Amino acid sequence: MPKPILVAVVEDDRFFRDSMRRLMRARGYRVEAFPSAADFLASPHLSETACLIADVQMPAMTGPELYRHLIASGHQIPTILVTAYADDRVRARALKDGVVCYLRKPVDAKLLLGCLDAALQSWESAEDDS
Repeated sequence: MPKPILVAVVEDDRFFRDSMRRLMRARGYRVEAFPSAADFLASPHLSETACLIADVQMPAMTGPELYRHLIASGHQIPTILVTAYADDRVRARALKDGVVCYLRKPVDAKLLLGCLDAALQSWESAEDDS
């Protein structure tokens, strides 16, 4: 039996991180949640992550910085960014850089799940190409 798809959540707010973990598990996904980008980057789950959901505003390394770091290091992980502080310039750059979605908190679950479906389709296409 194949392992369930892994969704990683990188979020410094424990409440939101736990909320995302519960939502992803309820949808049948494996979930690993991290309080910082550094914790995610140091984890053994990096290479098996099918989708990353990351906060935009985090100490040390922001969500967009994490995404760019992953791309630069050869990890093409479909990414959804979430933020409580919408900034049109940050959003435009993130989307231009290739993030799947850029959502504002509080996140609409239906919209998030649509973004997750798009991210996982992107991941499956990349897996098929490799």
